[in-house]
Amino acid sequence: MTDALPLCPECSSEHAYEMGALLVCPMCGHEWSPSATDDAADAAPVVRDAVGNVLSDGDTVVVTTTIKVKGSPQGIKAGTKVRGIRLIDPVNGHDIDCKVDGFGAMLLKSSLVKKA
Repeated sequence: MTDALPLCPECSSEHAYEMGALLVCPMCGHEWSPSATDDAADAAPVVRDAVGNVLSDGDTVVVTTTIKVKGSPQGIKAGTKVRGIRLIDPVNGHDIDCKVDGFGAMLLKSSLVKKA
């Protein structure tokens, strides 16, 4: 057997087998199309700003609304420019990791910023 079958996308089991046009995992019972695994590996989550522009690592964004920061007497004011953002897997809805001048490192929601 020269072609190794892909791991199960649900449980990562290596015991998948072919059944007709589908691949089946005997461990969890998940069935999937072999072409679906190729598409899922190539597709990265797209993060969009408040206006709908696609964001990427290293972009500069502007805060659209004043954001209250816990433990700070004043928040991040609307219009604050944030340089060199880094996109991360969402944590409680926050999908941007950045450093804001005067506040330090923090997580932001992409729905509260727009691309500069």
